[in-house]
Amino acid sequence: MIGMPEIQVRLANQRDIDAVSALLEAQLREHQMTPPAEALRASIRTVIDDPRYGFILLAAGLDNVAFGVAYASSLLSFEHGGVSGWLEELYVTPARRGQGIGSRLLERVISIAKELGWLALDLEVDINHERAIALYRRHQFLPHSRSRFYLALAADFLTGGNEGNEGKS
Repeated sequence: MIGMPEIQVRLANQRDIDAVSALLEAQLREHQMTPPAEALRASIRTVIDDPRYGFILLAAGLDNVAFGVAYASSLLSFEHGGVSGWLEELYVTPARRGQGIGSRLLERVISIAKELGWLALDLEVDINHERAIALYRRHQFLPHSRSRFYLALAADFLTGGNEGNEGKS
């Protein structure tokens, strides 16, 4: 693809917290979720500081302007028989979509997950998000026949207290 060489996909570090936070806030807003900014930043810091929680990748140009992010969290899965991952977030800014950046991020997530010895990667995608579904299928992800549910155990972090967002993810 044209323009691909100027893209770097790398592990995020403490200097990237502002960029990661801005990208994740933009993604969550697209899904009508408004997490408290400081709680999101604290979670980002935790993942960067403690690899037990997984890893965050940043896609940026050689000028270091970030336009994509991925977060894969680590979990101990009985279903998969050991340490596995959950692709919690994968986001590319609207202006950079359709340029292969999502694939580059996903390929790097898969590569690192294999290096870490993870046994599987799970994810969720909105049933109507055809571009995302096509991306995951291209990378050999298979659909589950199950549905995912959630229960907020604290103040609703994802919606910032907004009502009517049931089922959005």
